[in-house]
Amino acid sequence: MTLTTEETRPAATVTPDVVPDGPGAPAEPRRTTSVLHARDVFALLGSGAAAVALTAVLFGRVLPFDAPLGFTAVAHLAFMALYAVLISLDENSATIRARLAQTLVHALAALLLAALLFIVGYALWRGREALPHLNFFTADMSGTGPLQPITDGGMLHAIVGTLQQIGIALLITVPLGLACAVFLNEVPGRYATFVRTIVEAMTALPSIVAGLFVYATAILALGLGKSGFAASLALSVMMLPIIIRASDVVLRLVPGSLKEASYALGAGQWRTVWTVTLPTARSGLTTAVILGTARGIGETSPVLLTSGAATGLNVNPFDGPQTSLPLATFTLVASPEKNMIARGFGCAALLMALVLLLFLLARVIGGRGPGQLSRRQQRLRTAASLRDLERMGGHPGPSAAAPGRPPSPEGPGPEASGAPPAGG
Repeated sequence: MTLTTEETRPAATVTPDVVPDGPGAPAEPRRTTSVLHARDVFALLGSGAAAVALTAVLFGRVLPFDAPLGFTAVAHLAFMALYAVLISLDENSATIRARLAQTLVHALAALLLAALLFIVGYALWRGREALPHLNFFTADMSGTGPLQPITDGGMLHAIVGTLQQIGIALLITVPLGLACAVFLNEVPGRYATFVRTIVEAMTALPSIVAGLFVYATAILALGLGKSGFAASLALSVMMLPIIIRASDVVLRLVPGSLKEASYALGAGQWRTVWTVTLPTARSGLTTAVILGTARGIGETSPVLLTSGAATGLNVNPFDGPQTSLPLATFTLVASPEKNMIARGFGCAALLMALVLLLFLLARVIGGRGPGQLSRRQQRLRTAASLRDLERMGGHPGPSAAAPGRPPSPEGPGPEASGAPPAGG
């Protein structure tokens, strides 16, 4: 068989067109990386408008309903149905389910945010008559009657009572709660499991039961009398399970490799807990204390049974009745007088502001991440390193001689490290 010239010729190499680059090259079209497209926005807006219009027609012409909550629920269901129909024109079933789930999650988040804003805004709006007056923060209600204007009397006694009661409760619950959480994590066993079960059960303890427990044991059995300290004991019963449970969960999240490294360096179990575990979980432990404080500072039932009621300022929490902000809110809002109700909503707004202040203080104190030291801790750590260096026979370098100065990037130098000089 004879091969022709066309059959024996090798295939030519096809090279792509050279795209010019550098100065004078044509600009490439800018590509967007956003996942939100115009058609998605139009689908959302169109579905929302159609859902509102359809619900308005149903509630105004067809159904005999006019409740705002029902209108919102029906409008949301109509929006989900219309949105699913619109996006089904361009997307597959998996994308439709993902879009609907995303829309539902965003709707629930918006609902929770709206509820929170409504609660805070309603308390501030109803308390606007009492909060602008300075006497509301500097006077008590000892000489103020229910018919007197709002420019007389104030809630100083309730503010002092709340701060003292929650302060004593924190002094009781924070050491006990953290110690119990450390015990549950460091000493596992049947007894730790039993304690954890009891703690989990106590998180659902009704507040009135805690008040009755302190009332029966501390007031009736021990003769303590109604006081701010008795109220603090009742608040401690409510706060302690929350702090233990949250701290237990946070301490479980500390990586085991950190503890193993501490053990490998020769540290004992409790020194590892003090120097590794607790500092690593400091931010989470702060959150646990905040959760317990928020639970205790707003409780009314245990305080109602144990602290008594007083209209005057009582700075001694161990003697005599003492009023707190939740108790003052409960008693003032139940009054038929308009000024007393305004004072009650002012107390509620003040209580929320106090919780926010405690939250900010807790985040500032314990919000640093693991390994982040304050200026004072850095100075102490530098001084400790200097003492260790002297104890091991070395000579501190110029950077180590001044506590608080940052270490040199090149290290302590041959004088500080004790190494012989090069070439000596």
